[in-house]
Amino acid sequence: MKKMTFRPLPGILLLAFSGVASASAFQLWEQNASGIATSFAGSAAVADNAGTIFFNPAGMTQLPGIQLSVGVAGVGPSFKFSNEGSSGLLGTGGDGGNAGSWAAVPNAYFSWQVAPDWFIGLGISSPFGLKTEYDANNWIGSYQGIKSKITTVNYNPSLAWKVNDKVSLGLGFSYQTLDAELTSAVPGVLRSSQLKGDDASWGWNAGALFTLSPAMRVGISYRSAVDYTLEGNSNTALTSRSVKTDVKLPDTFILSVWQQVSDRWEAMGDLSYTNWGTLKTLNVINSNTGAQIGSEIFGYRDSWRFAWGAAYKATEAWKLKFGIAYDRTPTTDNDRTVRVPDNDRIWFSLGAQWNGGAYGKIDAGYAYLYVKDADINQTKTFPGATSNLRGSYSDSGHLLGIQYSNGF
Repeated sequence: MKKMTFRPLPGILLLAFSGVASASAFQLWEQNASGIATSFAGSAAVADNAGTIFFNPAGMTQLPGIQLSVGVAGVGPSFKFSNEGSSGLLGTGGDGGNAGSWAAVPNAYFSWQVAPDWFIGLGISSPFGLKTEYDANNWIGSYQGIKSKITTVNYNPSLAWKVNDKVSLGLGFSYQTLDAELTSAVPGVLRSSQLKGDDASWGWNAGALFTLSPAMRVGISYRSAVDYTLEGNSNTALTSRSVKTDVKLPDTFILSVWQQVSDRWEAMGDLSYTNWGTLKTLNVINSNTGAQIGSEIFGYRDSWRFAWGAAYKATEAWKLKFGIAYDRTPTTDNDRTVRVPDNDRIWFSLGAQWNGGAYGKIDAGYAYLYVKDADINQTKTFPGATSNLRGSYSDSGHLLGIQYSNGF
């Protein structure tokens, strides 16, 4: 287990950690850029490139020989705060500008048909990610948070078995790393507090693919929760103590359908469920005494996502795609924080695929995320002082992706 170091942190360790895993924006659907154009509808049933390893490893049975797929997605969220009656201990540096910024989410997948009915594969991706940073270290909500950054890398060896022409099964194991950096202002301290560290843990995923007819497939898949135990130190100007806390990232279930409607049209749909209820509270324990020295209430609810998409084969080489999705955030008005000021969103997507035959396929996609304005009323208490940030966020997002896939 890797160590996690926290320096320096005021009062209760990890009080600033409450917003790191607070919303849909922390769960990354951009696991293969080829799915952006359809809002990832049919993610567990399409199986048109090796990226199926993440969404449903059973989909490898649709990919003969050796298959390679590599891509990158650009994620550009926008979070702009407007003050509406904040009080108490506040920063003086304005509303903080746009806390969102562009970030790259790369991926790579490899599958190999080792026998007529057996397939193995490896996927490298990032299931969760976050980056918010306000323009000034003393912006009005700086005591709630300034910078939040978390990155995961998932290494996912997988196995698939074609039981018969109708049923395929898949199983994978995940070694997942987590890196985090969080900062916020501290009363009476010239520099901000900082949390920075990393850990790694194991998880698993499984799926099944049902070929109901040559023109219709149904996929189901499950990706397990991942448990982390973060260990480190709580440091202030006067004290230092060893601490630990458990963090559980949520599990996800997906039900997908893909259908060849005609010679030129494909339709696909998705229903997914993410168990964000695993993040109700975060308890921080003194490693030496076993006493709880702090806790943070998340109050998250489980979330659902619905998606529908279609593809039109314009020519032998070109396929046009589009999609729409509704994505419900797990956070609520009562528990929203500045680190991920998220809300429900609607995806609008479009893109295209070029099939170059022996040269492979190239997919490109774009999605605009319309996010409902997010109210916030976040209070943070310090010895002898309280900071209450009250206002609303104007949020939105853009996704751009490109993917190259080929078989050998």
